[in-house]
Amino acid sequence: MICRAPLYLRELSRRGLRILVVTPASWREQALAQMRDPAHPASVIEEIAFTDGDVNTDNSFTAGVISGVRAWRDRYDIAGVYAVGETLVEPTGLLADALGLPSPGLRATRACRSKYLQRWYLPEFSPASVVVPPGARATFTAADVSFPAVVKPASRHSSSGVETVRDPAELRAQLDAYLPHETVLVEEKVAGQEFSVESLVQDGRIVFASVTRKETTESGARTFVELSHSVPNELDGVNEIILDANRRMLERLAFGCGIAHAEWRVDDTGRAYLMEVAARTPGDGLSILYSLATGAPMEPELIRIALGEPAAYPAPRRYARQVYLEHEPGRLGDVTVDWPGISPVWVGEGGLWPEVAPAASDDPPTLRAVLVLKDRGAQLGPLYSSDDRAVTFLIDAPTPAELDELEMRVRHAVRIHTLQPAGARM
Repeated sequence: MICRAPLYLRELSRRGLRILVVTPASWREQALAQMRDPAHPASVIEEIAFTDGDVNTDNSFTAGVISGVRAWRDRYDIAGVYAVGETLVEPTGLLADALGLPSPGLRATRACRSKYLQRWYLPEFSPASVVVPPGARATFTAADVSFPAVVKPASRHSSSGVETVRDPAELRAQLDAYLPHETVLVEEKVAGQEFSVESLVQDGRIVFASVTRKETTESGARTFVELSHSVPNELDGVNEIILDANRRMLERLAFGCGIAHAEWRVDDTGRAYLMEVAARTPGDGLSILYSLATGAPMEPELIRIALGEPAAYPAPRRYARQVYLEHEPGRLGDVTVDWPGISPVWVGEGGLWPEVAPAASDDPPTLRAVLVLKDRGAQLGPLYSSDDRAVTFLIDAPTPAELDELEMRVRHAVRIHTLQPAGARM
């Protein structure tokens, strides 16, 4: 996430602050190499503390985070703390609470890392659901489940493990597929368009909120991998409903200071259902989309909130969209783009994303970038989670109609070339 939005590092460095990063130990080799590269934005990082843990296990990173930051507390005057990714949201809340620094708060950072706690704190916005702890999974029956249903592991992210089941047999097979220690939610499948709301909150007051429209793999598969984000939402009649529900949801969580990324669905009766909410920077390229739509980057305002300084953010005045392209299974051979002045940028997994400058309000419809998220030769398969996506592009335009037309043109201009095993059928 830091490589996806290097403006965080540049803004902190401009202020003369020393940058301390905590990240899972799985990134050790890559992070240290980037710190040693004077041309890489990560070269301004002062220190990195690496912590072991399992993203599928509650609280597994907490002890390592506390251990690393205790050493820093004796040597630095820590001015702010902020979570840029999902994994360390809850430890960030604990650090900020002990240090007396702005943060979403203990309730928000804990509940936002647990889907079943969101159902506990927020019944008004929740679909009908059942919590299945690990010890109860073997004996769980479908007696109180209405089908189709959605099954979710409670602590994962990036849509990992979230699937639709159509009958008791499929439910039993899906429950058996999860790791033995995982708590699982079985819940009503809500029919309706999916949205998200990105909210900047300071001292419990929403200083900015905007609705993003989403498309997922749901219509053609049992999974819910996100395939596009459109900022801001242009569909009539739903923004007021979603923003009102989002405001009340943040109040219930006692959300203090930071950014919330909440995913909602609205059914045909106009009721808003919360799918889940995160207390950290939104994923994918949403920060870039907001910069393109508003003309201003979001990262400096998030830093102001973390430092306790007054923050503000403008309303969108253009329309921006990120699209993830589906692909044929096989090894990734090449990506070609038939578009003047645009070549694909190969960023791989965790690589540095190019900076995309904010658009002027009167810019024509523009393709800003085509990004390849895998390395050449990577095996591409079905889209079971966000990590399985391979190619994405970012566009913006003055109107929704121009944005839609541009998307169709870009889709025809980008080709993903996969290499099939000998004897495989296309």
